[in-house]
Amino acid sequence: MRKVCRAFLAIALLFLGVDAKAQQFPSRPVTIMIGLAAGGLTDTTARLYAETVSKATGWTCIVENRPGAGGAIAATAVQNARPDGYTLLIFSGSQHATMAAIHPNTYRSVTGFAPITLLFSSVGVLSVPSTSPAHSVKELFELGKTKPGGLLFGTQGIGSPTHLLGAKLTMAAKVSVQYVHYRGGAAMMPDFVAGRVDFAFPTMTTAAPFVAEGKIRALAVDAGARIASLPEVPTLAEIGLGNETVANWFGMAAPTGTPEPIIARLREAFVAASQDPSLKKRLAELDTPIVTSSSEEMARLMKREADEMDVLVNVLGLRTQ
Repeated sequence: MRKVCRAFLAIALLFLGVDAKAQQFPSRPVTIMIGLAAGGLTDTTARLYAETVSKATGWTCIVENRPGAGGAIAATAVQNARPDGYTLLIFSGSQHATMAAIHPNTYRSVTGFAPITLLFSSVGVLSVPSTSPAHSVKELFELGKTKPGGLLFGTQGIGSPTHLLGAKLTMAAKVSVQYVHYRGGAAMMPDFVAGRVDFAFPTMTTAAPFVAEGKIRALAVDAGARIASLPEVPTLAEIGLGNETVANWFGMAAPTGTPEPIIARLREAFVAASQDPSLKKRLAELDTPIVTSSSEEMARLMKREADEMDVLVNVLGLRTQ
């Protein structure tokens, strides 16, 4: 009986210790890693969230860029960090799953992380150069079926969300394509505007000024609803391609093993930040929808995307040994 009591006491003290740490959290700066370079949508939005949380709570939130390997460098660093809530990752759902599927020995996209909450989603714009004869997605795909060698598709890199999204769409439409990979959206745009590739999927943030100047033509948007700044452009779902998408959500996670009370504190702080008027206004200006979730909902999305990307990576022959 005494042994049983001591065991229960030890368990109780353990939980009390975890709860005490959660109440004191954070006692030092929280580092938020992103696997992409500074200046892009992920970086900009992560910094807006970090600034908003810091102002509201008094915490010190630091954003650290660790670009490389499609986000795998940052993801691996966070997966292997101490699970105490002080090292977090903001990542693209599809790219996170894809890089782990392409390089299976890098990190574990699902089991290596404790999901906290979704934060936002990106809007992709299926576009063509202004000189293209295609004025709709149907016309673009018809062009691809008659053009020798198929369409030249500009992507933001091998395994990037735009690469996988374009692959799914063109496979569903039975259109031949040749992939032209660039090091990010900014590097792609000069060739795209000049008509050296037939179509691309830049983010709304990247595409907006080129659409406004008439240098590229938007044919469809990868979003849940039409975008206010492009009200005449249909969504992929509206033209019957809603099932051929990849995850466009971005979320925050900690290393597996991070105590649930700390996960809950982080989720509370960042979900509250999503309702800050200044943050909402700025993200609306960037055409970046705010999306939040419970940890359980995010875990289900991570698992689903990992399964789907594993199949797609295999079909495209992208997996390394």
